[in-house]
Amino acid sequence: MDIYLIRHTRTGTEAGLCYGESDVALAESFADDLQTLRQKLPELPADCRVFSSPLTRCLQLAETLSTNVTADERLLELNFGDWEGLRFNEIEADLLKEWTANFVEIAPPEGESFTDLYERLGDFWRDILQQSHEQVLIVTHAGAIRALLARVLTLPLANAFQLRIDPGSVHKLRYQNDYTYIDYLNR
Repeated sequence: MDIYLIRHTRTGTEAGLCYGESDVALAESFADDLQTLRQKLPELPADCRVFSSPLTRCLQLAETLSTNVTADERLLELNFGDWEGLRFNEIEADLLKEWTANFVEIAPPEGESFTDLYERLGDFWRDILQQSHEQVLIVTHAGAIRALLARVLTLPLANAFQLRIDPGSVHKLRYQNDYTYIDYLNR
């Protein structure tokens, strides 16, 4: 099974905004970003399964790629809780420093830790690997892709943020004989 992890294209948010599970719109450049993204994907067979985060920035992209999209809440971005919608420079400095020093175990107030995200995505990943599709597209967020790649590579979770996940990027995995191969990252 070929599995394509796709990060949504650029959003219309300003730099420095904390918007994990906030439903923000895609950038005005979406049509151009979509054209660039399509060039990174093979021709999709009619039975290709497409899974998407239910947030607009992912679902809008997924629905332009296929008419057979399943929205799955497990594909949501990290929940930043009380920090959602704030600029990072508006968050209390000591709290932000404590979180960045141990984001793997510490959650923002009313949010979730990276371990929580990792576990949530692990449930989704196990379900995908039990299916028998030739191709699967997963349209989601940078944090979710990092969590999935950390699982596949058995990376320490603190190292997951060393993986660059650009807006509109494609990461191809191949699941074969109970093993996951990485064909390429961040294309």
